[in-house]
Amino acid sequence: MNKTTTNASNVFLTDEDWFNLGKADAWAGKPMSPPEDDSRAATLYQLGYSEGKIERPSSEKL
Repeated sequence: MNKTTTNASNVFLTDEDWFNLGKADAWAGKPMSPPEDDSRAATLYQLGYSEGKIERPSSEKL
């Protein structure tokens, strides 16, 4: 499992965390804001964001 740090908060986030963060931002209608200092984390965030735009959270499914 890969872990990266964000410069702003020095919090360790896993690859899955970045993916889930992107997905959650998409579900919340927030603008895409991937990390600028880590290309791997940015890619995972963008992938999660894209998937979040396609899927809706289970709480919104009928």
